Amino acid sequence: MTRFREAFRGRGLVRPRRGRVIGGVCAGIARALDSSAWLVRVLAVLSIVLPGPQVLAYILLWILMPEE
Repeated sequence: MTRFREAFRGRGLVRPRRGRVIGGVCAGIARALDSSAWLVRVLAVLSIVLPGPQVLAYILLWILMPEE
């Protein structure tokens, strides 16, 4: 699991300590993409209505993405 976290950290995907709503996954993705955290959050919520493993992906990213 450490290798995954270091790979995420190397790409700038970290969960910030401030500005979290639930786990900080959307805020971390937004920061890595230089985008608005609220835009990423809205897209994440809207994607839940589509069939697929979005909730599972969020939980896995919550576990694998390191904190700042």
